[in-house]
Amino acid sequence: MEMRRKDLAVTDPARIDEIIQGCDCWRLAFADGTHPYIIPLNFGYERKEGKQYFYFHGAAVGRKVDLSRRLGYAGFELDRYRTVNPSDTACDFSMRYQSVVGEGEITELIDEKEKTEGLQVIMKQITGRADWEFKESVLAKTCVFRLEVKEISAREHS
Repeated sequence: MEMRRKDLAVTDPARIDEIIQGCDCWRLAFADGTHPYIIPLNFGYERKEGKQYFYFHGAAVGRKVDLSRRLGYAGFELDRYRTVNPSDTACDFSMRYQSVVGEGEITELIDEKEKTEGLQVIMKQITGRADWEFKESVLAKTCVFRLEVKEISAREHS
């Protein structure tokens, strides 16, 4: 992904992971023909064996599930620390922020063990714990997806 303001680029993988781990909302974006679709989600994130993965879940029906299955690819965005740097001149205002954008391939996790592992990553992102138990009845009606990151870039402006 080409970045115009290279002076704002965050390239250290550990720093990118730190920004992601500090975010509480992940926006997933689909290109559905001529109609964009973006949805804010709870998520889980992990870097494993040199690859980056996001996990998300939902009911077995709906536009998010349909597009995930049909397209198998999406963009994403996260951001945090949005505050204004004020100025006496309107055009000299700026924003402080950290952001991450990217895209990747989506896979639906079907196997109960994989679904449980994905849900654990999501719960760890939300609660800090990854030792939750999930009822079989809940697993049966919950769709869990994994997005494998193919492109990613991060920015930080202070």
